[in-house]
Amino acid sequence: MAQRRMFSKKIVETDFFMEMSPTAKLLYFYLNMSADDDGFVGNPKTIKLISGATDDDLKILIAKQFIIPFESGVVVVKDWKIHNYIQKDRYNQTQYLDEKKQLLVEENGTYTKCIQDVSSLDTQVRLGKSKDRLGKSNNNMSDKSDDVIPYSEILEYLNKKTGRSFRNVEANKKLIKARWNEGYKLEDFKTVVDNMVSNWSGKMFNGVPAENYLQPKTLFSNKFDSYLNQVPRIEQKETNQTYDDLGLPF
Repeated sequence: MAQRRMFSKKIVETDFFMEMSPTAKLLYFYLNMSADDDGFVGNPKTIKLISGATDDDLKILIAKQFIIPFESGVVVVKDWKIHNYIQKDRYNQTQYLDEKKQLLVEENGTYTKCIQDVSSLDTQVRLGKSKDRLGKSNNNMSDKSDDVIPYSEILEYLNKKTGRSFRNVEANKKLIKARWNEGYKLEDFKTVVDNMVSNWSGKMFNGVPAENYLQPKTLFSNKFDSYLNQVPRIEQKETNQTYDDLGLPF
């Protein structure tokens, strides 16, 4: 295994990465440094202790899909091939071959875990054959595929409720995909929009009209679950409660 590792600024200097806690980011770097030449780490809990991180930090990396977990306890760095290129004469294949067979490599170099239904095991999807992942059978299609995420419908609903014109651009799609991969569905996005349009209409947050925060960057952030579970203002009793800049009571 190589003793030197590289990190791509395309990954570690994104807003999505920087939103994490310092200890979660540190754990990510430690996992990368400890990974084998295919990006697999067999002892993530030990690395967590070495880095001084917590169980929550490890869960955050999994939830945000910076690492992919396996039932064996092994994890793999999703963007490993973006970070590192190892020459063939220095490359040592991972010992976690069973886990490796469960992955495919997307066109942009990221790992994706294959999810197969028992009824379609005869259609084996192997590492690197991403073209076989789609179109074979509905059972072979993961909810994490862009083809099943209703980006346009979500943004159209937001625009309809706010009178805005947010477009189906990569920055907005990235936020929607992150929440979708956490298990939220179309109705959840609509509920968040409805809740916050109701709760923020006519309000001022730190001297700024609340309507300014009715945008994907705010609504579809890592506070999505909090917004989803808020009670619309029409169902709340009137209070003199103060709100912070994202509308959460304190």
